[in-house]
Amino acid sequence: MDQIHSRCRRAPLSFSGRRGFTLIEAALATVIVGTGVLAIVFAQQTFHKQNDWAQRSAVAMRLAGEIREMAINLPRHDPVTGVDFWGPEAEEMSLVDWDDVDDLDEAIFSADIGNGPINALRETLPDFQGWRQRAVVVNVDPFDLNTTVPDGTSDMLRVTVFVEYQGVDDLEPAEITRLTWIQPR
Repeated sequence: MDQIHSRCRRAPLSFSGRRGFTLIEAALATVIVGTGVLAIVFAQQTFHKQNDWAQRSAVAMRLAGEIREMAINLPRHDPVTGVDFWGPEAEEMSLVDWDDVDDLDEAIFSADIGNGPINALRETLPDFQGWRQRAVVVNVDPFDLNTTVPDGTSDMLRVTVFVEYQGVDDLEPAEITRLTWIQPR
């Protein structure tokens, strides 16, 4: 029986090897994990900024396209006064009365001044605080569309719509997009 017990009683195991991690190993693991977490947070922040930019660009192109759709079927000049008068005529007091493209010259549509932004049906769009549409109409040389000529001296009109946004913390509006076209008729 003593043999049986002697076999069961063994010498305690000795732990001559290391137990756990050293301080430098733990610090290195913390640095590696922390760097990974910071990289993920930075990537997510970048994604949010790009998403905000993309959303603003899409809204700006929509607002510019609304002005283009409104103007595309209008004649270049007033059917009554022709090229003798540039801009809205005296009897054209509101946007609904504007009947030609040159009426849009230097027009500004903004929620800040209470007349916009507008859609192609000339209706004010709600919930667009900080957005502004600005149109510039110029006569251009028919043989060089980059050359501006005096108002009423050419059959070619170049219309540019600038869409700007001013956030709550911005001091002045920033141009988000511009849309330029040559008026076809």
